[in-house]
Amino acid sequence: MVENRRYTFLWMLIGAGVFIILAALSLVYLNQPSTSMATQTPVYEQQVKRVSIEEAKAAFDTGTAVFVDVRDSGSYETSHIPGALLIPLSDLTNHLLELDRSSWIITYCT
Repeated sequence: MVENRRYTFLWMLIGAGVFIILAALSLVYLNQPSTSMATQTPVYEQQVKRVSIEEAKAAFDTGTAVFVDVRDSGSYETSHIPGALLIPLSDLTNHLLELDRSSWIITYCT
């Protein structure tokens, strides 16, 4: 009887250890940074890809782009693309790290 308890306790310890190891491995896996495509930051205005209204509308309809309104907050409150982020142009460089570089980011100011 005592022998059975000892084995039960031993199996409980082994099970708990395996559970802790699996939990730690899953946390390590889930906390890895996502692999993002490295896109080169344009140096000149001519290097910025222009997006047509048709392309922007298609991206909006399919949800394949993040829209960033670079106007001031008053203009944003008056009207903006639904779901667009407000990052005024003067603050854009301070907030670049908040944007997912693997996403298609479309800025607008009209």
